[in-house]
Amino acid sequence: MSILKILTVPNPGLRQKSKGIKKEKILALKSFVSSMLTTMAQNDGVGLAAPQVGKNIRLITISKEATPDKKDWVLINPKITKRSWRKEAAAEGCLSVPGEIREIKRCAKINIEALSALGKPLKFSAAKLFARVIQHEIDHLDGILIIDK
Repeated sequence: MSILKILTVPNPGLRQKSKGIKKEKILALKSFVSSMLTTMAQNDGVGLAAPQVGKNIRLITISKEATPDKKDWVLINPKITKRSWRKEAAAEGCLSVPGEIREIKRCAKINIEALSALGKPLKFSAAKLFARVIQHEIDHLDGILIIDK
């Protein structure tokens, strides 16, 4: 597993909308997913989106520090299907915006649909830090950074 280079602002790749991943292409991404998880851990990140490492695809990783089962998660083509009205503000940093911490309001609870690293459909609810990280990483898939908030 290699460590990937994390793109930082003002790299234009961070501003592109990422493309969905076809189900039959998912297993071919196995070593890329491993490298993303390693890169996230090596950089003390709680999440990482593929565009941050130069791949314009809808894939995010979430660190075990932020997940309810304390395992690293991989979400492919994640979609928020429901958002709580209630929002919570908290400080967020970003590996692509070094040295910048912003107070950002995000939905307290969200429902998600995605595919796993094996291409299996996932449907779940997320709250607290888990929900915040997912929303932050999905923003990356849409070319949105914390400095835009």
